[in-house]
Amino acid sequence: MRQRIMLLLLASLAAGCAATAPTKTIIIPPRFDRAYDEYHYAPAVRVGDTVIVSGIPAGPGDGYDERIRAMFKRLKMTLEAAGATLDDVVEITTFHREPKDTPAFEAEFQRFLAIHKEYFQTGYPAWTAVGTTALLAEGAPVEMRAVAVVGAGKHLVVQRAKPPAAK
Repeated sequence: MRQRIMLLLLASLAAGCAATAPTKTIIIPPRFDRAYDEYHYAPAVRVGDTVIVSGIPAGPGDGYDERIRAMFKRLKMTLEAAGATLDDVVEITTFHREPKDTPAFEAEFQRFLAIHKEYFQTGYPAWTAVGTTALLAEGAPVEMRAVAVVGAGKHLVVQRAKPPAAK
């Protein structure tokens, strides 16, 4: 009897694990079938509530600001196709091609930051900005990738650490 109960418990546990295994869903926003079909990458992948967005190059558009805004609009569209919003973004990585030294990077970063603030107004994501010499998309000054957790933007907490007590 004890052995039978153990077998039933193990079977139940195994069934429960199988039922909760996440599904990998490839997200292809409208007009981006070519990315998956020809270039063999997913514009975004959703696993459970986590959405990973592949690098999005800045553009199209005339001038830096318009190209960066187009990149953020494409990010928003990709997230929406995955069931997420910009508020759900927990991390971005940006790759900047134009700056050639730290002062130039700081200047370009300030231009980028002004546009970033239009799209991330509160609950800012973690962010790594990387200088690079080339991007796959010809002429793109920046490329951005993102990670979002669906629903995370609805439950925002900003926690500031207290400074250590003086000795």
